[in-house]
Amino acid sequence: MEGCDCIEPFWPTDELLIKYQYISDFFIALAYFSIPLELIYFVNKSSFFPYRWVLIQFGAFIVLCGATHLINLWTFTTHSRTVAVVMTVAKVATAVVSCATALMLVHIIPDLLSVKTRELFLKKKADELDREMGLIRTQEETGRHVRMLTHEIRSTLDRHTILKTTLVELGRTLGLEECALWMPSRSGSNLQLSHTLRHQIPVGSSVQINLPVVNQVFSSNRAIIVPHTSPLARIRPVQGRYVPPEVAAVRVPLLHLSNFQINDWPELSAKSYAIMVLMLPSDSARKWHVHELELIEVVADQVAVALSHAAILEESMRARDLLMEQNVALDLARREAEMAIRARNDFLAVMNHEMRTPMNAIIALSSLLLETELTPEQRLMVETVLKSSNLLATLINDVLDLSKLEDGSLELEISVFNLHAVFKEVMSFVKPVAAIKKLSVSAMMSPDLPLSAIGDEKRLMQTILNVCGNAVKFTKEGHISLLASVVKSDSLRDFRSTDFHPVASDGHFYVKVQVKDTGCGISPQDLSHVFTKFARTQSGGNQVNNGSGLGLAICKR
Repeated sequence: MEGCDCIEPFWPTDELLIKYQYISDFFIALAYFSIPLELIYFVNKSSFFPYRWVLIQFGAFIVLCGATHLINLWTFTTHSRTVAVVMTVAKVATAVVSCATALMLVHIIPDLLSVKTRELFLKKKADELDREMGLIRTQEETGRHVRMLTHEIRSTLDRHTILKTTLVELGRTLGLEECALWMPSRSGSNLQLSHTLRHQIPVGSSVQINLPVVNQVFSSNRAIIVPHTSPLARIRPVQGRYVPPEVAAVRVPLLHLSNFQINDWPELSAKSYAIMVLMLPSDSARKWHVHELELIEVVADQVAVALSHAAILEESMRARDLLMEQNVALDLARREAEMAIRARNDFLAVMNHEMRTPMNAIIALSSLLLETELTPEQRLMVETVLKSSNLLATLINDVLDLSKLEDGSLELEISVFNLHAVFKEVMSFVKPVAAIKKLSVSAMMSPDLPLSAIGDEKRLMQTILNVCGNAVKFTKEGHISLLASVVKSDSLRDFRSTDFHPVASDGHFYVKVQVKDTGCGISPQDLSHVFTKFARTQSGGNQVNNGSGLGLAICKR
C-alpha cells in the first residue's frame, strides 16, 4: 500500500480575496459605528422609552463588533503582538457583551409581548371610539334631517298639506319606495288609507282596527318592523317576482281630530292614533337601521304636534267666522231695532199731534162752561173735568217721553213746588171716580212733611196718581187712604233693594207714600211681577188683570 499525505496543502494567498475582505471589514465597521449614533439620536428625540439601558447595552455590543472588524484590518498583513492582544481583548469584550445582551433579551421579550398586547387593546379601543364617533355623526345627521323635516312640516298649518309634505320628505330623506298613512274611520271600527306617496293604490282602502298587527303598533310608542304580507303593508301593487322589502310602521297620536274629515273621517275618533307605514325599496338587501327608526318616531311626534296646532287654528278660524256672522246678525238686529224705534217715535209724534187737537177743544169748552151760571156741584164737576183734561193734555205731551225713557235720555224738570198741593190735587182727581164707585178717599200728611220741595212736580204727581188710580180701579167697595211722611235716616236701610240704595244727606229727604185700599189685593206669588210691563196678575177673586204692571214699570223707571 502506498502512503498518502492527508493534510491539505496551504493555498497561496489570493490578493483579490484579501482585498475584498479588507473592504468588507471596513464597511462593516463603518455600519457598526453608525448604528449607535442613530440609536442615541432616537433616544434623545423620544419623549418616553422604557428600555434606555437596553439600548445602551446593545449600542456597546455593536461598537465592540465594529471595533473587532476595524482591528481585523491590520491582521491581513504582518502584524505585531500588540495588534494580536488588542484583537483578542476586543473579541472577548464583544463575546461578554453579546452574551449579556442575549440574556437580557430573554427577560425583555415578555415585556415586549405585553406591550404588544396593550397595543392591541388600544387598537380595539380606538376602533370602538371610531364606531362611537360614527354613531355620533349618524345622530347629528339624523338630527339635521329631523330639523329639516320639522321645518317643512311646520311651514304650513293646513293639515292635509302637513301630511302630504311629511310623506314626500320622508320618502326623499330615507329613499322609500312607498309611504302611506292610515286614518281611523268615523265609526272607529277600521283604518282607512288616506294619503300615499306614489299613489300606486287609490285612497279609500280599509283594514280592520282590531287586527293583531294594528294592536301591536298601537301598543308601542316605537317604530316597529311589520311583515310585508300584513294588511297594513298593502300600499303598493304586487307585480311579478321580487325580493320582499322591509316595512316599518309607527303610530301617530291624533291629539285633536275635530272636523278633520276626508270622506268619512271622524269628528272625534274612537281611536286616538293613526298609523304611518314606510316601505324600503324592493329587490334590494337594504334593512332598517336604528337611527332611521328613531328618525321616524321623532317625525311622527312632530306630525302629531303640527296636526294639533293646525286643528286649533282651524277651530279659531271657524270661531272667528261664527263670531263675524253673529256680529253681522247683531248689527242687522240693531239696525232693525233702531228702525222700529224710529217708527214708534214717528207714530207717537203723529198721535201726540192728532190727540192734542180734540183735547184742546175739551179744555176750551170746559173753561167756557165755567163762565156760565152753575150750581156748586156742577161747578165742582166741571172744574174736575178741566183739571183732568189739563192733566191728560200733559200726559199726551209726555207720550214722547216714553221713547226718551227707553233710550235713557229723559231729563227731570227740577223746580220749587208745593209738596202738600201735589197730594191734594191727586185726591181731587181720584175723588170723582171714587164717588161713582161709592168709595171713601182720605189723605193724611205727617207733620214733618215739608210744605215746599225742589224736584220734578209733574213726574211725582204722575207716579202718585198712577198708584192711586190703580187702587180706585181694583177696589169695589170700602175706602182708599193715602199717607205721606218723611223717612227717618235710621230707617233708610229698610227700603234698600238691588237697584235702590237710599243714602241720607244734608239738604235731601226721602218721601214715603203709602196707598192702602180694601180691594182684592195681589197674591204673594205675583208681588215680584208688579213692576213688569203687561204682566198678568191673579187677584184674590180669581180675576185676571191684564196690563196692570205697565204704569208701575214706567213709574219705577
